[in-house]
Amino acid sequence: MADEANRKAFLEIQSRMIESTAKLKQFQNQIRSKEGEKKRAYLTLEELRQLLDDTNTYKSIGRTFVLEPKSVLMDEQEQKLKDSEAAISALEKSKEYLEKQIAEVENNLRELLQQDPGLARQIMSMSV
Repeated sequence: MADEANRKAFLEIQSRMIESTAKLKQFQNQIRSKEGEKKRAYLTLEELRQLLDDTNTYKSIGRTFVLEPKSVLMDEQEQKLKDSEAAISALEKSKEYLEKQIAEVENNLRELLQQDPGLARQIMSMSV
């Protein structure tokens, strides 16, 4: 009976670990994407700053380009930069929380395997 309970606990811990690891990878990909957006906005902003104020600037909308004042384009890029930084910050906090959860799950798994060496042997024989 205890063996069956330990097996169920192991399967539960294993599923939580798989789920948490998948979420962590998702957060890492989202952070990478937002960092790319931030860099693109920063580089665009730097290029716009080099232009004269009376230079014709165009905004891409689908396949068309619309004439926009330089100040409007700069405001949009600054907003994109701020939004990306805020999103990265929020994602980093979520990532840290998830990393703590993963560490906790690892500790739970380690404790379970130390409690029941027979379960550890069964797991090792299944994975080979």
